Amino acid sequence: MISIRPGRWPGRFAGVTSKLTILAVALIVGAAIGETRIPFQTVLEVLANKVFGQSFPVDAIDQGIVWNYRLSRAFVAASCGAGLAVSGLVLQTLLRNALADPYILGISAGASTGAVAVTIAGVGGGLISLSVGAFAGALVAFALVICLARMAGGFSAASTGQVILAGVAGAQLFSALTSLMIARSANAEQARGIIFWLLGNLSGVRWPDVWLATPVALLVFLVILLYARALDAFTFGSDAAASLGIEVRKAQAVLIGAAALVTAVMVSIVGAIGFVGLVVPHAARFMVGPQHMRLIPVTAVSGAVFLIAADIASRIVIPGQVLPIGVVTALVGAPAFAIVLVVKSGGQR
Repeated sequence: MISIRPGRWPGRFAGVTSKLTILAVALIVGAAIGETRIPFQTVLEVLANKVFGQSFPVDAIDQGIVWNYRLSRAFVAASCGAGLAVSGLVLQTLLRNALADPYILGISAGASTGAVAVTIAGVGGGLISLSVGAFAGALVAFALVICLARMAGGFSAASTGQVILAGVAGAQLFSALTSLMIARSANAEQARGIIFWLLGNLSGVRWPDVWLATPVALLVFLVILLYARALDAFTFGSDAAASLGIEVRKAQAVLIGAAALVTAVMVSIVGAIGFVGLVVPHAARFMVGPQHMRLIPVTAVSGAVFLIAADIASRIVIPGQVLPIGVVTALVGAPAFAIVLVVKSGGQR
């Protein structure tokens, strides 16, 4: 007989409802704030007209800005933020290193190289899509980092910092390869566009990008959530996970594949956005603790809200100019990286 603990399901339902409410409010704010301020009531009326078939009198220009430009941009920002944050959480847990994230470990750089190889260098002869090229680049980059770290003894209990050093080396290598391909194969106009894209750019995203980014983010979120208990076990190392009955190799392959997939897809849409996967998981741990069944949803929602906020800032910091969103996340992430580095170094003395 199945027993239901009193208050268990109402509490979970309330938690899910609160997270979805926070995310919905962030999406509406992202659609309302920009170069031109649009009232929240207008945003809600546009949503009612488009989603529920209502007929509120809304100015055609405002409706076009909200629906065709800002709302799709907010959805992609939310998907990208959630995906990168959860990816960073997985990598930090599997590698047992607080400084691990897709950007620092070179996955983002490898995905950028794969995407540029397809679009600029013509790799694949037009038979490979941008997302497939980015995914292949991400896997190659991460495999290189893992091999280099193993050669340096980076997976021993006392020297996991070698993984970060290997990631930095891999990121620099793939960034150099990307720059080389741009210099050899791209004309001046293509080079400007690619460089701006590599810094993180949401200006060109539309609803077709939403239909790619959002399902992938949801799929990866659900897969990682299914492995929440395994991630709890990996917190104590792979040997401890194996002793608890976890299929270590299978779990590692699925989780690393999910992290690489979501990183590659997001990079192929918006470019390389750093520090989201580093900063957000630590903030989420501070809020709800280390248990992954609670930590994963909070990390996803926090990442979504963080990147929506960063996108808003990128549009309003300099009047009349849109900053690459990667610049905004770096301004927040670099100090956070320094804090985590100092705290971890102090704790190991």
